[in-house]
Amino acid sequence: MLSHVDENGQANMVDVSLKEVTLRDASAEAYIKMSKQAFEQVLLNQNKKGDVLGVARIAGIQGAKKCADLIPLCHPLALSKVAVDFEFDEENSQIKVTSYCKLAGKTGVEMEALTAVSVATLTLFDMCKAADPLMEIHGMRVTQKAGGKHGSWQRD
Repeated sequence: MLSHVDENGQANMVDVSLKEVTLRDASAEAYIKMSKQAFEQVLLNQNKKGDVLGVARIAGIQGAKKCADLIPLCHPLALSKVAVDFEFDEENSQIKVTSYCKLAGKTGVEMEALTAVSVATLTLFDMCKAADPLMEIHGMRVTQKAGGKHGSWQRD
């Protein structure tokens, strides 16, 4: 039986009250590809809207903290750490956005990590769309998770 469906086939929030508290973390990534001009504006902090990366970092952190408000069956979590970082790929005029979420809890933080990179890349799009309305967001995925019943794994 699927854990998010009850015996009547209805959507159901999983009961985690009897699960043990363990240390859990997860990381995710996404990419935003843009024109060379828009990319250079971000790289050199010359976007007319200001500190694009700083705003996107804060937006990603807020997104992770609000995950349960956005994804209906996610549990509200007391995250102990959220980090959002950026790597520049000049050859392809794209920015890799990464996130890391951590807590001691009864359920994992993969959705929070995904929400962090999603909101951060959407914020980059919003702040750079005047320079390049044709940007593309792609490659969003969980890259690693640790803790819990299913253990740890890392994407190659």
